[in-house]
Amino acid sequence: MGNGATLGEFLRNRRGRLRPADVGLPGGIGRRQTPGLRRAELAALAGVSVDYYVRLEQGRDTNPGTGVLDALATALRLDDDERAHLHRLARGGLPHPRNGLPHPRGGSVAGTVRPGLLRLLDLVRPAPAYILDPLSTILGYNAEGAGLMAGLVGWPVARRNLIRYVFTHPEARDVILSWPEITADCVADLRTVAGADPASPHLATLVADLCADSAEFARLWRHYDVRVNTGGQRRFHHPAAGAFDLTSEILTAVDGRRLLVFHAAPGSPAQEALRLLALRHDVGGVGLSWRE
Repeated sequence: MGNGATLGEFLRNRRGRLRPADVGLPGGIGRRQTPGLRRAELAALAGVSVDYYVRLEQGRDTNPGTGVLDALATALRLDDDERAHLHRLARGGLPHPRNGLPHPRGGSVAGTVRPGLLRLLDLVRPAPAYILDPLSTILGYNAEGAGLMAGLVGWPVARRNLIRYVFTHPEARDVILSWPEITADCVADLRTVAGADPASPHLATLVADLCADSAEFARLWRHYDVRVNTGGQRRFHHPAAGAFDLTSEILTAVDGRRLLVFHAAPGSPAQEALRLLALRHDVGGVGLSWRE
């Protein structure tokens, strides 16, 4: 799917979410045939012609200026993540011109992992930790990471993707008690990454596989939430430790690889749960999917 088509898809989705009352417009007379604002209403709010806006939605104009994009973002009531996503879609994956931070491309970067990142997997123990590529392919993990996601290491290397695990592994729902929240986070984050490289064949394959294997993933993907996953508190279960809450932190390197760490508050029941995980799964060192 080209940049124009993906931009148009996002504009249609967000226009369909708004009601006239949301933007201070009267509801009008009679029932609307489709939900959301009409194209003419949104064009007026953004200060562009209806014909020009229609061309954007249909993918026939693929080079809107920064001012137009900002006006559309304001008219659509986009938050910061959604606004950045709109700019990336329009610019083929490049970041917003006023944001110089690098953004990972959506293609797989599986391969060797820098020694510094590998050392971090050991340094954060007993916190479960993983090294991920932009599409959440699991490139490395520590012993506690293997223990937290039951059955992960037994999976074929080609299937070791965090999003794939969450949606399709038979043990995932037993392990992840905050399953609804984590699934929503995963898909919204993947949508955000997709904006950096919407034509990525690796992305297309992953999304097609997950849509075929999980009706819940397909539903969330169609909903088109866009949100950078910055971590948060989630609940897990382990047979040896019971239920416990962990807080995740995600650090992103310039090459797009990410370090995902789950940690516990000092003195909390979760910290004791991590100690049990460490004792039960302490095989030493780290696991490297790309070397297996």
